[in-house]
Amino acid sequence: MARVVIAGGGLGALRTAESLRANGFTGPITVIGDEGSLPYNRPPLSKEALLDGVHPDSLEFRRKPSVDDVDWRTGSAITHSDLAARTITLSDGETVAFDGLVIATGIRPRRLSIPGPHRGRFVLRTVTDAVALREHIAPDVNTVILGAGFIGCEVAATARTMGANVTIVAADSEPMLRPLGSQMGTAMRRRHEAHGVHFHLGRVIDAFKGDDCVRGVMLDDGTEFPADLVLEAVGSIPNVEWLDGNGLDLGDGILVDSAMQVDFPSAPIVAVGDIARHPNALFGDVPRRIEHWNMPTETGRRAGQTLAALLCDDDVDRGPFTAMPAFWSDQYGYRLQSFGLPGIATSHRTVDGDPDGPCIVEYHDGDGLVGVLGIDRTQDLLPYRKAIMDRENRARTTASEIG
Repeated sequence: MARVVIAGGGLGALRTAESLRANGFTGPITVIGDEGSLPYNRPPLSKEALLDGVHPDSLEFRRKPSVDDVDWRTGSAITHSDLAARTITLSDGETVAFDGLVIATGIRPRRLSIPGPHRGRFVLRTVTDAVALREHIAPDVNTVILGAGFIGCEVAATARTMGANVTIVAADSEPMLRPLGSQMGTAMRRRHEAHGVHFHLGRVIDAFKGDDCVRGVMLDDGTEFPADLVLEAVGSIPNVEWLDGNGLDLGDGILVDSAMQVDFPSAPIVAVGDIARHPNALFGDVPRRIEHWNMPTETGRRAGQTLAALLCDDDVDRGPFTAMPAFWSDQYGYRLQSFGLPGIATSHRTVDGDPDGPCIVEYHDGDGLVGVLGIDRTQDLLPYRKAIMDRENRARTTASEIG
């Protein structure tokens, strides 16, 4: 009987296992993850879990009864693979064979090579990271955040709520610039400044000051200020090193087709979640990695369907993949919510409300509406979601007329 190995133990792994069962695969499934936890919800780590206390059990996703027989091997890192031989190797030297493979090893925080001590520098991706960070955030603690993306800004809001002194350093001209654009980035900066956050934008850290622990930072313009802890939130790196040597396209994550299948003729392999660079028919044929909270679920469902068909010699659905990217971010009392891909827009405009208050912002490319952002307007975004979904129908109509 065919055996599936799922490399990675996060939400994408869970949803793929559930999809395999839902699509008729009855063989053994082994999930191998390097964290010591079963799949859990990561977004609260920068918000309520960091504020109220990190309780891993409360963050675990509920698992469907259909995956009760799945073998969960937590705390096991994968170091190498020989995909032609259909084997992977673990850090303890054990070799695990598979008939079908799911690549779900996700991403890790990017670490910068900056001179100075390492103690006092933190990242935030896992429960362990959140526990370590929370032990150090306290009233009047000088907290420096390197990076002004969603993680950096969410932690800034949480740390200010906990009474810490917060400074954000970022190379961008405004916070959350790429996903939100300059207008909304500026508006969100004003919100943070109103809560006491200090910004050094268009700047980078040249050095960390201190002997055995970070005590301060020096910027590229010579500015220095104290730091009791530093959070590095400057993007992520796909965990693909264990796949080296197999001839795969690993330029940015791993390339897959619309069925989430990896182009590797010697074995049935799919990839899911943050590591998968896939096309989405709603936004053209350019494959992209999309690190939004719902994509591990959407890609996992499709990948499980694909792998179940491959292992049963059934036809694979290679129709367009049209999952709607979505994200939300809670900062202070504000709720930001988005559908689509605002970050690929060529223009944007506020269509309702004011950027400094509740509002709706539309994002457009050459084919029309490509994304929408609402601040404290969650219930008003559903019509925009439908309008973005209609992009596929318009694209098909245009292609038919051209043909």
